[in-house]
Amino acid sequence: MTDSLARLVDELARTAPGLRIETGAGGTGAYAYDASNYRVPPQAVAFPRSADDVCAVLRACRDTGVPVTARGGGTSMAGNAVGPGVVLDFSRYMNRVLDIDAEARTARVEAGVVLDALQSATAPHGLAFGPDPSSHSRCTLGGMIGNDACGNRSVRHGRTSGHIEALEIVTADGVRAIADHTGLHPVDPDAAGHISRLEQDIRNLIADNLAPIRTELGRIPRQVSGYHLHRLLPENGFDLARALVGTEGTCAVITAATVRLVATAPATALLTLGYDDVVDAAEDVPEILRWTPTAVEGMDEAIVATMRARRGPDSVTGLPEGRAWLYVELDGDDEELVASRAAELLAVLKARGRLTGGRVVESAAERRSLWRVREDGAGLAARLVDGGESWPGWEDAAVAPEQLAAYLRDFRKLLATHELTGVLYGHFGAGCVHVRIDFDLATEAGRTATRRFLTEAASLVVGHGGTLSGEHGDGRARGELLEVMYSRQMIRAFAAFKEIFDPDGLLNPGVIVEPAPLDADLALHMPSVVLPVETLFSFPHDEDGFEGAVRRCVGVGRCRSDAGGVMCPSYRATGEENHSTRGRARLLQEMVRGGTVQDGWRSTEVRDALDLCLSCKACSNDCPVGVDMATYKAEFLHQHYKGRLRPRSHYSLGWLPLSAALAGYAARPVNALLRGPVGTLLARLGGVTTKRKIPAFASRRARRKVLRAAKTGEPSKALLFVDSFTRAFRPEVAGATSRVLADAGIPNTAQDGLCCGLTWVSTGQLSVARRVMARTVARLDNGDDRPIIVAEPSCAAALKRDVPELLDTDAARRVAARVHTLTGALTDLAEPDWTPPDLPDNVVLQTHCHEYATFTSRRPRDLLRKLGVRKVDEAEGCCGLAGNFGFEEQHYDTSMAVADLALKPRLDAVDGTERTVVVADGFSCATQVDHLAGDRDIRALHLAELLDPAADRSDQPGETK
Repeated sequence: MTDSLARLVDELARTAPGLRIETGAGGTGAYAYDASNYRVPPQAVAFPRSADDVCAVLRACRDTGVPVTARGGGTSMAGNAVGPGVVLDFSRYMNRVLDIDAEARTARVEAGVVLDALQSATAPHGLAFGPDPSSHSRCTLGGMIGNDACGNRSVRHGRTSGHIEALEIVTADGVRAIADHTGLHPVDPDAAGHISRLEQDIRNLIADNLAPIRTELGRIPRQVSGYHLHRLLPENGFDLARALVGTEGTCAVITAATVRLVATAPATALLTLGYDDVVDAAEDVPEILRWTPTAVEGMDEAIVATMRARRGPDSVTGLPEGRAWLYVELDGDDEELVASRAAELLAVLKARGRLTGGRVVESAAERRSLWRVREDGAGLAARLVDGGESWPGWEDAAVAPEQLAAYLRDFRKLLATHELTGVLYGHFGAGCVHVRIDFDLATEAGRTATRRFLTEAASLVVGHGGTLSGEHGDGRARGELLEVMYSRQMIRAFAAFKEIFDPDGLLNPGVIVEPAPLDADLALHMPSVVLPVETLFSFPHDEDGFEGAVRRCVGVGRCRSDAGGVMCPSYRATGEENHSTRGRARLLQEMVRGGTVQDGWRSTEVRDALDLCLSCKACSNDCPVGVDMATYKAEFLHQHYKGRLRPRSHYSLGWLPLSAALAGYAARPVNALLRGPVGTLLARLGGVTTKRKIPAFASRRARRKVLRAAKTGEPSKALLFVDSFTRAFRPEVAGATSRVLADAGIPNTAQDGLCCGLTWVSTGQLSVARRVMARTVARLDNGDDRPIIVAEPSCAAALKRDVPELLDTDAARRVAARVHTLTGALTDLAEPDWTPPDLPDNVVLQTHCHEYATFTSRRPRDLLRKLGVRKVDEAEGCCGLAGNFGFEEQHYDTSMAVADLALKPRLDAVDGTERTVVVADGFSCATQVDHLAGDRDIRALHLAELLDPAADRSDQPGETK
């Protein structure tokens, strides 16, 4: 710790005793990154709870000369949210909606409130905040204000600056003030003189620069680059609040804002339009804008191809033929009229002759799916189908919409000249084009070539009357290029504006004014440290192995969302950056690079960050770039504990398949023993929580009886893999699964006595896991090509993904290709005329996370609906138990907090007034349901038990009546 940082920490302990501040590598490493190309490790990260905390930090930083960077969701692509001093994370605690005035259509919010949280709060009033960036599920209002963010519907609602009524700020010297459309006002009357002088200095600056401000600023709708000094012109009313929007934290720190809301339209229609080329799409934009759409969004074929490759061909439906697409959204008061206008617009566009296809999307579910493809554009474009990587840096240029086609035509020529490939998407209706480019940022020659390209690209967009940034801000990526866009007088005016607010240059230094070189502090400029051992996982989809795998994270932060998808349960439960997939990936990158994390595989900082990872694997599906933190955690634990004593639970739970097999020889006395004081003692010795009942072991006799009863005598078409959990704890599920398959026209043979190795993988005992897996593969890869059907989803996922990636053999890949869950088997292999037994009207469904992540296109939800269940209420998210995780003593509270997010509310809503069944195929999920149910008559059924033709339906287990 430097002397200045030590003094700062001491001063804050005295002036803000409740302020949380992190200075160690584990607390700061993840904050060295945002979603940009840059890496700037901070000295400390502070988590303010109030404006007074912010004042204390800024005063201490002024006294010690330590810079300050304000940060919201950390989703900036231009390097706006990283800095070398103290990072203020507003998202952790200052994240409340303070007030909604529905009559005035305004809301007052803290800087760290996530946009979706504001939208949820205003929706009951029929109101919303107009700008809607694709990162709406995790970006904060403070960050949106800092960048002057826009979003998909900016053709209707414009930029954030157009929706700001007042800002509550703290100046660089720690003084609170309110900026609004009349000027700057002190919160503390004692600061009135200081604030008055500051405002007068600003007025003098504007008066001295009227000509360049009037001629150079505010020329096109998306002109975000530089400062918005035109908001301070006399004819614009000296609107200081809107002038501070887009300053990227370089002039003041925003703690709260009063924002204007818009009414939500009762009816919307979505058109999807196909084109051969993005330039053709851009040519149609001026005509589309005549129809007053709410959104005109574009993307090229690379994004769609990546989504389909990662999540299956059915993950993108509703797009017409083409290699580029536009989404056009219309709205109004009447569904029929809006649909009619959409059809009319489609006819007009077809007559223009550029379309390869087009349709009005009727289904609400299909609309949501299509919007997700567009919203995941930045992540999907980062790691493409062929494994190539692309980067931001020139991802935010904008021109007037009528200039878009000409600009895109010339821009693609520039890419070709530099032998670069760009993936294009963005807000075509506003003339703003996002593009990720395959820059080589890891070599000196590549960085030189990148600098040359960016300089020429800046000249190109300015030549088309455009702007370097249309919504992401200038940051570290484009600040140096502002001189290409603006006159020297304008650049000096920007510098003078910042100096009035921040004379010591401590607020987000290196951004906009006196910018850092655009190729300084690049994350890939820092050479990677070669880790001393080879990994056991093969990481087949990453050219650089483990290093390339952890580099997948580019910081877009979907894992920090608290709505939609399944990842990241630990972040949703704790709200801590280090407990997000992104935070963990960034610390792993630091470990690989030998940055703030210096101890390699032995790092305690990385171990602690990974500790609350539930290994749910949801990130491997939900993360746009396919980060698979469960696999990274397993590899890390293997390397970290190699040759060392492990946590007790790694032995007690990691070796569960073996102990369960032994317990089967004397199940009755073992179960009786475990229910008493001896069981409590053994649990404590094994690092297992005593707050849960230990599941009862089934006897070997019961197992054999069930499997004998399941035999049908028909020629077998499939193998039923009886996994360790099913064999040890619920052999009746194996019997039910066999009967259901036979009833569906899939007679089967049980394959008992094998194990997928999952428990050893999840505890990082990979050498043992490989031996177990090798034995299993040798037994299964014997020339038999019958499907392998696994009742336990986690074991099916292990056979499908972990086995081939850990063994890396053709035999393992052949076995993996044959694996199906029960849902998958009934979807793909059942006889077409199969009719299941009578099913309940309502089902509460807990889908196992591993099934959700690994078998993405074969979901229990869809099968149940297809089979006739009227209402499937899916608890979208992890159950919280997650194999060994929720049984471990230190993780019990987190496990229950995760359950509170989705599963527990669904179970609490089961009131017995309707015929409702709880379905959970995963043993962990069913165990958690039982635990949450307590004394209530609720037990989870496996799908096989629900569909079992031999079940007694007069008293169906798992029903609530």
